[in-house]
Parts: sequence; C-alpha cells; structure tokens
Amino acid sequence: MCITSMCHRESILRQHLNKSIDNGIKVPPPRGENSDVIVACCAGPLPSKEQGAEVSDIARQLEYRVEDSPPLHLCCLYGLQQVLLSISSTISIPIIVSGYICAGDMELVTAEIMSTFLFMCGVCTFLQCTIGVRLPIIQGGCHKFIPAIAALMSLPMWKCPDMKVTAANMNSTNGSSNNTVPYSDPTEVWQSRLREIQGGIMLASLTQVLIGATGLLGWLLRFIGPMTIVPTITLVGLSLINVSIQFCETQWGIAALTLFLVVLFSLYLGNITIPMMVYRRKEGCVRINYPAFKLLPVILAVLLSWMVCGILTAANVFSDNPKDLDYHARTDASVRVLQNAKWFFFPYPGQWGMPTLSAASYMGMMAATLTSIIESVGDYYACARISGESPPPAHAVNRGIAIEGFGSLISGAVGSGGATTSYSQNVGAIGFTKIASRRVFQAAGIIFLLCGIFGKFGALLTMMPKPVLGGIVVISFGMVTSVGLSSLQFVNLSSGRNLCIIGLSLLLGLMIPSYLEKRKGVINTGNREADQVIVVLLSTSMFVGGVVGFLLDNTVPGTHEERGMLKWKKQMSSDTADDKRRRQRVYDLPYVTDFLFRHKFFHYIPFLPSFRAFRHTKDNSKDTKE
Repeated sequence: MCITSMCHRESILRQHLNKSIDNGIKVPPPRGENSDVIVACCAGPLPSKEQGAEVSDIARQLEYRVEDSPPLHLCCLYGLQQVLLSISSTISIPIIVSGYICAGDMELVTAEIMSTFLFMCGVCTFLQCTIGVRLPIIQGGCHKFIPAIAALMSLPMWKCPDMKVTAANMNSTNGSSNNTVPYSDPTEVWQSRLREIQGGIMLASLTQVLIGATGLLGWLLRFIGPMTIVPTITLVGLSLINVSIQFCETQWGIAALTLFLVVLFSLYLGNITIPMMVYRRKEGCVRINYPAFKLLPVILAVLLSWMVCGILTAANVFSDNPKDLDYHARTDASVRVLQNAKWFFFPYPGQWGMPTLSAASYMGMMAATLTSIIESVGDYYACARISGESPPPAHAVNRGIAIEGFGSLISGAVGSGGATTSYSQNVGAIGFTKIASRRVFQAAGIIFLLCGIFGKFGALLTMMPKPVLGGIVVISFGMVTSVGLSSLQFVNLSSGRNLCIIGLSLLLGLMIPSYLEKRKGVINTGNREADQVIVVLLSTSMFVGGVVGFLLDNTVPGTHEERGMLKWKKQMSSDTADDKRRRQRVYDLPYVTDFLFRHKFFHYIPFLPSFRAFRHTKDNSKDTKE
C-alpha cells in the first residue's frame, strides 16, 4: 500500500463515475497499470449509486461522503482538523466552571477538570457517530449550561468563601476537628460545588434520554417543515456572532489573516494540486498530485497563522500583560496549562465524590438541556443537508437525542463540569473541507479521548492563539447560517404568508435574547427556579425563532405546496418503501438492522431503524395492487 492516497486522481474518477451514472451509462472498471493502486491507496470505496436512489449536487462536491472510509492516516489527519476547530471552545467551559466553583486559582484542579471534559467529548463523539444519529457530528462542551451554572453558584449557600481566611482557620486548628469552620478544606470547597452541578446535569440528562427513547421528539417532526427549520438553523449561526467577536477581538489582524487563508485555500486554490513523492511497495518512489488546499484548508491556515503569532511573540509585538486583549494572541499565553497538565490522567465516575441533587440545580440544567435539544435537532438537519444525505428520519433523531443525553449523563457522573452537545462550527466546516466521512469524525472522537488521557497532548492543542481560532469560527458559523437559509428553496417566496413568518421568526429570535441580555431581572414571576428556566429558554435565539416559526407555520392557513411541505416530504421520502430504505440506510445501526426488521417487537421501539416498519409493508402491498 502507498503512504499517501492519490486523492486527486480519485476525485476525477468520482466525478466521471457520477456523471456517467446520471446519464444511464454503465461504467466499466478502470483499466491501466495504476488502476489497482487507485482503489488500494485512495479513500476506500468509490461513491456508489444504488438503483432508484439519487445523488444530490451537494454530495457530488464532497471528497468523502458519510459512508466513505479514507485510509487510516488520512482519517487521523482530517480528524485532527475537526478537533482544532472545536477544542478551544470546549476547554473554555472547564476554565469558566473552575472560577464558579472557587477553583479558578487552582491550576492543577482546572487541568484535571479539563482532561475529564476532553475525555468525555471523545466518548460522546464516538458514540454519536457510531450508534447515535450516525451523521458526522462533533460532540463538544455545551455553553448553554454556563448561565444555569452561574445562576446556581450565585445562591448564598454556594458563594465562594475567603480563601485567605480559610487557610488561616486551617492553620489555627492544627488538625483539631473541634475548632474547624464549615468548608475549611479548600478541596471540599470546590468539590462540594462541583458535585451539586453534577447532580443537576445527571438528572436533566436522564430526562433527555427519556425524551429521545420515548419518541416524543420524533412525533413532533411530522409538524416540522422548512418554515421551522430555516429560522432554527439560521439563528444557530447568527446567535453566535458574539462568540466570534470574543475570539477575533483579541487580535483582529491575525483573525483576518486566518480567515483570508481559509478562503484562499478552500475557494481559490481548491482545484490546485501539489506534486509529492510517495513510496509504493511495488513501484518504489513515485510522484503524485495531492489536492492539499482542498482537503486541508483548516490545518494549513492554522499552521501558517500560528507561525506568524510565534514570530510576533518572539519579537514582543503582542503585550505580555494578561489583562490586555492581544495577550491572547501570544503563543505562550497558555504555557502554564501545559506545565500543570498531567502526563496521564484517567477519569472515572465519582472521582470528586457522590453527586448531590436539588430542585434548583435540576430546573436550571433542564432549561439548558431543552435548548440544547432544539439546537441539536437543527444541527442534525443542517449536517444531513451539507453532507448530501436525506433529512434524518424520526428514529435517527430520537436515537441521537437519547445518545446525547446518555453521554451528558456519563459526563455528569465523572464530574466534567458540563454537558455535551453537537457543535455547529464543525457542521459548517464540512462545507469547505469537503470531508463528511463518519470514520473521520470517529477518529476525531478518539483524538479527543487521547487528549483527555494524555494531559500534555491535550494541553498542547489548547495553546492555539484565540484570534487564530476566531478566523476559523467566523467562516464555520457563516456556513451554518447559509445552510439554514438554503432550505428556503422548498417554500414559495412569493407568498406574503411565508415572508411574514420568516421575517418574524428571525427578528424575534434576535430581538428577545438581546433585550433580556440588556435588561437583567426583567423576568420576575416570584419563583427563582421558574425565572431561571424562562430566562434561559428566551435567551436562546434558535428556541425563540424555531418556536415562533413552528407555531405560525402550523396555525396560519396555507396550502402544503405554499408551505414547502410537498417538496420537503418528497425529499424525506420516496414513492416506495424500498427507495426510502435506500435513502435512509446511512442512519441504520451497524450489524443489527436486518435482525431488527425481521422481528415485529422492534417495530414499536421509537429509536430503532425498524420503528413503524409495518407501515412500509402496507405501502408496498398497496403499490403492488395498484
């Protein structure tokens, strides 16, 4: 086998194969002295076209589709590219949580919580891609839980004590337990708070598992069409503008450089190949043309921008004062995290003690969980569309939400300090990396897991300057926004009804969260827990916009054609059950799907591919009679 795949030649072969299939031409296997090498060295199987199935224009533009398997070394390389997109957003959560639990100055504690969180992101990503919704999706830290954690830790009983007084009390007691004051042990101070957060996350995640396993969410999908999907997905990208600014404002020049490089590599130089020498067992050293700009735009842009930051850091161009914004553009800004990280760390359930439960903790975490569910459903649809696959069926959405809840349940048990959710920036990145392979995202999950176990390796990746990540985040969120708007192709944009619904959904989705952010405490029902739930929900743009679009679309009179439901349903299903099964095979569970269809018991379980399969049998019989 060769060391580097001949992806450029395979890309040409893929395009030729797709065009030939569309024209009804039977394509003979490629001949020539290197034909066997192409199959062995490139990205696994060539794109296949089953009878009766359609290959979308989006799918043809991808280098690797969802079920394609690149070689192992390319899986690791492309997986690392996805990790670089999300790791900085992920590690920001344990750093923030450490401050809330009174461990902000304890760098070793922060490093251990960070390792735990990275480990769980890897576990959850692998589970989601393998037995969850089975789309190429990264499971990273959910920032929706930060307001709930902040509100919980602001209660009088959880306010941080004066650590200097605590240390003095510990010294004055000289080990005598009779004179110690409550929470005199600094370790118990932060662990007791983290255990309270753990309990709320675990209980809310268990509720999420039940929502997915019972099929409640899948039942609602029958009422969801493009008029609901457009504002939900679009607001996922638009609502993250402040996140993009937080990264870019540290050094706008570096952020602009990174953005320029990604656009240059992926759009302008995407069709340009680089000559490379590789070794083959049979042929020795040969020259190939590798489309590096098309497949590795993020890694190339990050490396070049990181290098520029390193040069400017050595020249003391950036401030060395941590309070200045451009300090975070320095390559040594996070060097203390690398120094304090352990070489080896393996998290386990209950490592900080037994989690505690309270109504306040559960209500706050449940509000964040609901918004996370809504965002994840939007990400599922966006990921399917940008990957060239049919929209996820009800059983895949149910299973994806259930697995996401199960992963967050484990995260709470091990004490990662947060929950996991699907990452929109990685969904958007598929649009310009052209890599939608499930194997690549499974490899990314394994890299996350290794970053958690080998603390030094994870800490090294966290040293990426913030403005470098800012440039990547801008284009990723922009892709998510455009994917949401692309669903407008299904609706009648000449209809005043549709224009009014879309305009109200987008405007209210931006306006209400912005108002609540400026007017703290405006929601006052007299119940602190209820206020917290309402504020978290109404502060989530995709929740507000999605609910407004859902209610108006299902209550305002309009024909199915006007609402876009006919084209939408046509995309989601086909004329016969066999065609539908072929379209949705990407969402099937590995190895067991045929067994599930053979036994009627599994036809009634909402999160299995065989769910309600008896209806397809009836449809087939009707088609046969007709």
